[in-house]
Amino acid sequence: MASPGPVTPKAPFEPSQPPVIEGFSPSVYSNTESFKEKFLRKTRENPVVPIGCLGTAAALTYGLYCFHLGHSQRSQLMMRTRIAAQGFTVTAILLGLAASAMKSRS
Repeated sequence: MASPGPVTPKAPFEPSQPPVIEGFSPSVYSNTESFKEKFLRKTRENPVVPIGCLGTAAALTYGLYCFHLGHSQRSQLMMRTRIAAQGFTVTAILLGLAASAMKSRS
């Protein structure tokens, strides 16, 4: 049997730093984005999603307000509207994902 060669000491593992993998960059973007910058970029990429989120929140808020007032018919209508707005938002997210996947392929 052959004995293993000499072991060269490596730099110590630093858990606060990301691992260095040759040919891999942990971030697609060279600079870090703030929350506001990322929100604006994502809104520009798919502007329908925030509209759907606002519609969902508005229907939920108004439906809960009607429920508080005792208007059960209107509250039920607004809860159904909320479900439709949620479906619209999920569809917009999925279409945005499909469009970005198609764009990255070409």
